[in-house]
Amino acid sequence: MAMEIDPRTGTAVLFPGIGPSSFPDAAKFLLIDAPARELLAHADDVLGYSLLDAYRTSEEEYGDAARVAFLVTCLALAGWAEKEYGIRPEICAGASFGGTPAAVRAGALSFPDAVRLTAQWGRCIREYFEREHRDVVTQSVARTSPEKIRAVLAELAEKGEWAEVACRVDDDFFMVSVRERNVEGLQHRLRAEGSLPLYVMRPPMHSPAFAPLRERVESDVFGGVAFTDPAIPVVSDHDGTVLTTGDGIRTLLLDATVRQVHWPEVVATLRRLGVGKAVVAGQDALWGRVGCVTGNFEVVPVKPTTALRPRRRAAVA
Repeated sequence: MAMEIDPRTGTAVLFPGIGPSSFPDAAKFLLIDAPARELLAHADDVLGYSLLDAYRTSEEEYGDAARVAFLVTCLALAGWAEKEYGIRPEICAGASFGGTPAAVRAGALSFPDAVRLTAQWGRCIREYFEREHRDVVTQSVARTSPEKIRAVLAELAEKGEWAEVACRVDDDFFMVSVRERNVEGLQHRLRAEGSLPLYVMRPPMHSPAFAPLRERVESDVFGGVAFTDPAIPVVSDHDGTVLTTGDGIRTLLLDATVRQVHWPEVVATLRRLGVGKAVVAGQDALWGRVGCVTGNFEVVPVKPTTALRPRRRAAVA
């Protein structure tokens, strides 16, 4: 029997959505790695203050400093991986907030603009959800199915309650936005179906209900920010479309407010384009670890601890 050879030899760099991060690991990497220190210094210049000092003292898990630090860390790790492993990705993608470092790595958005955009965007999100949709949270659910999720949402709709899928992370992993008063009942219903409710997050994102936030971000944050055609394509985390223009990537980032994330569509597009290796650059406990990614690619996870790990040196003759 002839051996089957996988023809997918391409490499993609993937940036995870923002999640809880280890400050000590990120800070140590950003201070020890020389290119990372340069990015950190550029970020400090743009912000007008020490990013690491603000990140260390912030009490907000997803505050402005945490968001910018995540951006800087993702980009620094991608650069480290390319140098250390000799990797040259042909395409990239980002999940949710990961779209911003993807836009920078692709060459569509400058690093200083990305830092400014990230900080200002975070403030817009905070101010918006302090006034609007204050009772909406996002429940993550594992070990489920599209059919189970549709059934649960239909039951809520019959009761006159609003709920939507915010993210489809894998074939059996979803994030559902719901009013906080319905969380306990939703969790009970999901468990009865054999699903596994996990963590609850706020603020929510990825819903048409937040269209006013998108409008404000476009006018107050994106105005004057230049997007150029990328050097490498970016795959939309909303529907798997391959984006090759600055306007397309600008729209992608803005639409993160109002469009659902569909990570399996990203995977399908990357497979179709011949990607066999996925470098996941960032502190990630989810997006690079779900089955649709690990089952389709050789995954190279690159975290601060990866870059800080002692590496063997070739013996000198």
